[in-house]
Amino acid sequence: MIGAYVAGDSLLHRTPAGVKLGLLAASVVVIALLPAWWMLAIALSVVLSGFAVARIPPRVAARQLVPVLWILAIAAPLNALFSGWESALVMSMRLAGCVALAALVTLTTQVSAILDAAQRGLRPLAPRIDADRVGIVLAMTIRAVPLLAEIVRAVLEARKARGAEASLRAVAVPVVVRALQTADAMGEALVARGFDD
Repeated sequence: MIGAYVAGDSLLHRTPAGVKLGLLAASVVVIALLPAWWMLAIALSVVLSGFAVARIPPRVAARQLVPVLWILAIAAPLNALFSGWESALVMSMRLAGCVALAALVTLTTQVSAILDAAQRGLRPLAPRIDADRVGIVLAMTIRAVPLLAEIVRAVLEARKARGAEASLRAVAVPVVVRALQTADAMGEALVARGFDD
């Protein structure tokens, strides 16, 4: 259901999950604070080079960004209209960079490794925080990006096969329905594992 992991033996694959999560959090903060589009262009180039280092097939990497392109197709023109083209460009590059970073981590890290790393990191806070629950929420949140990308890709292919490529409703309704069905399935899986309250 959420098998976005791409097996490999690159430096990124061998880096411990805890280190990658820490770098992901720090990098997202840095990207969010970069003020100029050319700085974000450099950061985005570094992130994209990570896909080459990890030997992720270009088609797999591109699939992770499809949902972002749909969001940007709506948000960027509105941002340009009200705040100018440079603001729209900065927002678009910032969002694409953060999503690409999250995708790079999920493509090179198994969910079980992410879960274990989160639980180890939170264990010292055990009296106040349930490390198991926080770990499963973190793993599911990170996996939600490629999972949604897969749903949108499948719906777009189905829409094309039906010859309804101009219909926005033919994308929005199935994506929402499938996302809710997936959320139900994940909820049932969590209940089966004891996360029922």
